[in-house]
Amino acid sequence: MKIALIGSNGQLGTDIMKYFKDKGEDIIGLTQDEIDVCYPEKCQLVLTRLKPDLIINTAAFHQVDLCEDEVEPSFAVNAAGVKNLCKVCQEYDIALMHFSTDFVFGADVERRTPYDEDDCPGPVSLYGISKLAGEYIIEYMLKKYYLIRSCGLYGHAGSMVKGSNFVELMIKNAREGKKIKVVNDQILTPTSTEDLTKKLYELIHTGKYGLYHMTNTGQCSWYDFALKIFKLAGLHVNILPITSDELSAKAKRPAYSVLDNKNLRALGLEDLRSWKEALKDYIDSRP
Repeated sequence: MKIALIGSNGQLGTDIMKYFKDKGEDIIGLTQDEIDVCYPEKCQLVLTRLKPDLIINTAAFHQVDLCEDEVEPSFAVNAAGVKNLCKVCQEYDIALMHFSTDFVFGADVERRTPYDEDDCPGPVSLYGISKLAGEYIIEYMLKKYYLIRSCGLYGHAGSMVKGSNFVELMIKNAREGKKIKVVNDQILTPTSTEDLTKKLYELIHTGKYGLYHMTNTGQCSWYDFALKIFKLAGLHVNILPITSDELSAKAKRPAYSVLDNKNLRALGLEDLRSWKEALKDYIDSRP
């Protein structure tokens, strides 16, 4: 199988590139300098030259608060850019793997049980709306797709845009002696990009297309996540739990966005391990 990976130097893309290469896959990495999903002609030119069997798209506009103001750029990447890829996939019978988010949920403010793939989305931010639009475009245009929703991603490559991830940011702030405030009323499942990558590899080799939730298991608040990071890193920190209202972020976040990997289990694939186990391995393997 020949694979074209868009965003190969990003947080998730870096892990996919390394793991798939180690597994002997024919995978070609494409950075934003080499392909920009917002430009259909460039997409057509690059991807028709490569003629892959599968396109993995990790490109996204995921600065949640910025999306509230920069609506056009967010939809240009998260929706129109997805359409550009779908057009190429349609024309040359290429399968697409695309990544969505737990932020397509959140409208059900009373929800406290994990969402599975059959639950109706209800985003509470323009970021979530833009990502959901991308999902609908894929489902409308393609039959051969893997649509992956994940949650709270962190990996050693960090985020290209942020230059870090939540784990590294917490450790950096702690070592600098900063007073740290973290919300305790948003519940999620932190997910390791390394664990996600391994499960992606398994899924691709089933050949079973569709919508899949894919996260580590268990749940916690961002505050509890931070406490676990500090404990595993051996740091004593002045940390204060706060509410989302106190944080005063521009974009609203889901109060509960834990995902259930039901469709993966239906394929006979094992669930990902607990978020605590994955975090411990991440902390232990930090350079």
